[in-house]
Amino acid sequence: MAYLHKKLASGRWHEFTLIEQMANIGAEISRAISWKVKGDTLRSLCAMERGLELFDLTIADKRWKRRLKEITRTREVVCDYFYGDNIFESTQESIDKYFLHFALAARNKK
Repeated sequence: MAYLHKKLASGRWHEFTLIEQMANIGAEISRAISWKVKGDTLRSLCAMERGLELFDLTIADKRWKRRLKEITRTREVVCDYFYGDNIFESTQESIDKYFLHFALAARNKK
């Protein structure tokens, strides 16, 4: 498989904490939402693809096997917002708010 995040996929991603991983996922998802709102479909889809790849790398991280339900549900909600019928009734604000907590925690860690 050809990864978009080659260095991260080669093992570096597994050096991050779950908070750092989710903060990075949130950054990509936020970019995707921002481009979608601006009407730039190509950039939005590219950012979303990068975000989904990071989700998949996190799901594959064996350290989080007890957290998989939350991680996979979050991925499902994000995909439903972008590609589905938005059955979870997500909004740009609700998704940004969810990931903001991880970004703040990751920043406070440093």
